[in-house]
Amino acid sequence: MELEPLIIINLSGGLLIALIVWWFWIYKSGGVAVGEGAVTILVENGIYTPSRIRLPAGQGVLLHFIRKDATPCAAMVVFEDFAISEELPLNKPKDIVLPPLEAGEYAFTCQMRMYQGALIVSASA
Repeated sequence: MELEPLIIINLSGGLLIALIVWWFWIYKSGGVAVGEGAVTILVENGIYTPSRIRLPAGQGVLLHFIRKDATPCAAMVVFEDFAISEELPLNKPKDIVLPPLEAGEYAFTCQMRMYQGALIVSASA
């Protein structure tokens, strides 16, 4: 039995596992937006764009979600810190109004936590 094919198979499997871990738990995609008042978030290709949104503390924000991804995972957005869970209709805007926020970082995800985003609220956004 030759070891070369086994080494190639094991290396390929390890690389695939590393890629999956990187994509779902490490990679921060979708860029950073600075918002005041209203921000549009596109839900497409496994990411929120922008995925990280900088906001000033003490101000409310209107988030316009536009879902282009027909997969079931993209159908909901969840803000656990605010007990908000909203269905996102396909190819139609969905507005979510958040009250004035204190400084901190607030995650938003799909119901399976594969789509991930964050509101970064600071005294100087």
